[in-house]
Amino acid sequence: MRIALLGYGKMGKEIEKISIERGHSISIIKDKNDTVTSIDNVDVAINFSTPDSAVDNIKLALNSSVPIICGTTGWLDDYEKIVEFSKKTNTSFFVFLKLQPRC
Repeated sequence: MRIALLGYGKMGKEIEKISIERGHSISIIKDKNDTVTSIDNVDVAINFSTPDSAVDNIKLALNSSVPIICGTTGWLDDYEKIVEFSKKTNTSFFVFLKLQPRC
């Protein structure tokens, strides 16, 4: 599998290590100061960036028709906007959410 890493902090580096160990390739790495305008020739994007760049990174993948998995927290005020954007681009979007228990 060809992977785009969006965010290259501790989690991005760990994902890179595990991915390579399992026979996958990291085709693109986008860190906070990198200017990447499209991601092509990848099977999936994994986003573990900062809250400030998460929405732009998610949109980058969706605009490139690349399914994206997001583990970044702190950006969920824009969650509904991203869900609609995902529907508009007809591209898969998976996010890890910590749900609050209901009483």
